[in-house]
Amino acid sequence: MFLPTTPTELQELGWSQLDVILITGDSYIDSPFVGVSVIGKVLMDAGFKVGVIAQPDVQSAVDITRLGEPRLFWGVTAGSVDSMVANYTATGRPRRADDYTPGGQNTKRPNRATLVYANLIRRHFKNTVPIVLGGVEASLRRIAHYDFWSDAIRRSVLFDAKADYLLYGMAEGAVHELAQALDQGADPTGIRGLCYIGKSAPEGYIELPAYELVAENKDAFTEMFHRFYHNNDPLSAKGLAQQHFDRYLIQNPPYPNLTQQELDEVYALEYERAQHPYYEKQGKVKALETIRFSIPTHRGCYGECNFCAIAVHEGRTVQWRSQQSILAEAQTIAQLPDFQGTIYDLSGPTANMYGFECPVKLRRGPCEDKRCLYPETCPTLPVDHRQQIELLRKLRLIKGVDKVFVGSGLRYDLVLSDTKNGAEYLKELVEYHVSGQLKIAPEHTKPEVLARMGKPDNGTLLEFKRQFDAANLKAGKKQFLSYYLIAAYPGCTLGDMHELKRFASQKLGVLPEQVQVFTPTPSTYASVMYWTEMDPFTGEKLFVEKNPAGKKQQKETITGHNKPPQRHRRNKTGK
Repeated sequence: MFLPTTPTELQELGWSQLDVILITGDSYIDSPFVGVSVIGKVLMDAGFKVGVIAQPDVQSAVDITRLGEPRLFWGVTAGSVDSMVANYTATGRPRRADDYTPGGQNTKRPNRATLVYANLIRRHFKNTVPIVLGGVEASLRRIAHYDFWSDAIRRSVLFDAKADYLLYGMAEGAVHELAQALDQGADPTGIRGLCYIGKSAPEGYIELPAYELVAENKDAFTEMFHRFYHNNDPLSAKGLAQQHFDRYLIQNPPYPNLTQQELDEVYALEYERAQHPYYEKQGKVKALETIRFSIPTHRGCYGECNFCAIAVHEGRTVQWRSQQSILAEAQTIAQLPDFQGTIYDLSGPTANMYGFECPVKLRRGPCEDKRCLYPETCPTLPVDHRQQIELLRKLRLIKGVDKVFVGSGLRYDLVLSDTKNGAEYLKELVEYHVSGQLKIAPEHTKPEVLARMGKPDNGTLLEFKRQFDAANLKAGKKQFLSYYLIAAYPGCTLGDMHELKRFASQKLGVLPEQVQVFTPTPSTYASVMYWTEMDPFTGEKLFVEKNPAGKKQQKETITGHNKPPQRHRRNKTGK
């Protein structure tokens, strides 16, 4: 069933008051890929009455008041994407489209939606129950952070929103404990995975440099981020405290990773895999075109690319579902009346991290002095694609399933590192699971830029291309690699982009179209580089392209849109 979003639905359920009301910047899409749906279903499964208000009109009381006031708390999220990323391009232009808004026009998600929705609640409900922030926007802005759109260090979003609590990360377990604590009248401030505002730093918590200091001192900001980044794993992290004027942001240690059984239970909850009819009347949502018939297999990422926030939000430890859980979901999808036989994506943040993790990390947490995949794959990581191969083969046998595509990007260095089953995995992909193009993300080819991204070297890319092409030739297929690249990354010059173009043309034989201008999103090492114009690991000064015209020029060096107009020869008449 859908979570209720109208008074009529509450009447049909016989509910006079909800325990929890969730406010989201997306339309209400009931899907295991959408955080507000997952959180709502987890709470419902625990016996709480939960409703959803999606994309409320912030200029009136009509939407925010239509379900009344919840008994326990309001849950606020900007949606599946940071609202500033959703609303603006990397060069500052407003985005016209929004894949999570009915009709597709970007007209319903306000800037800094987390703040706006929290203020909307307080405007119409005085002295209300706690306001709890969550989702990507809140999670990545939970401490003092660099905000690209104001080009300044902002306070924790918990202060700016004047909210009561913030749940960071995936939060299924933490939100359940919070609801129970509030239901029982208990103090929730000890719950792991929760942030709150306090008068002093708790004993034993690591104190980060104060907001006032990091807002003015770039070295202090870098030091703060190092401490923050290395205290994000449930096994090794300590609690953090950061002074904001006369009060403290308190971040409890992360909530423990879910067990495989717990993860399976989350995805076994019934999802409609559709937009709620109330919002469907306003228009279709583009996001459903892919996620409706896709299956998430795992979460977390140990790739730790410096421009990516997944390590901070989902964690650096990969957690995967059982094959039985995934197969059961595929069987459910196959029975949907409009299913046409194709599962569009079977993956997680990185498609081929399913089924293996570092045994040392699982005992004591991530290493502080090295990474799993950079500068090369750590020998302790037991890279083995065997479980993925087995899963893909079993999925192909399900009645009604004709195609299963791996639509998300994969780490080609992992494929090459797997001496046991890497070649077989690539063969399996090429023969059955590539829809014409396989997505990979080298992001750049200049060694110095790659180093600051935390990405593998060009030799790895070229070897994977060789093996991919050979596998296609052997299979008699004409399929291609789709390369994702980044322009205007910290340390990247216009000359570096020209070299990238030459490399792509001469070595890869393509002129890539998937080129994005770098966006400094909160809580990434790349945003630290952008703000400080320094390499946070070496202290080396960096060139950082901050002029929108310069960023555009870097991108157009690859896409070819900046070609000078051709000069036409004059004819004999001078025309």
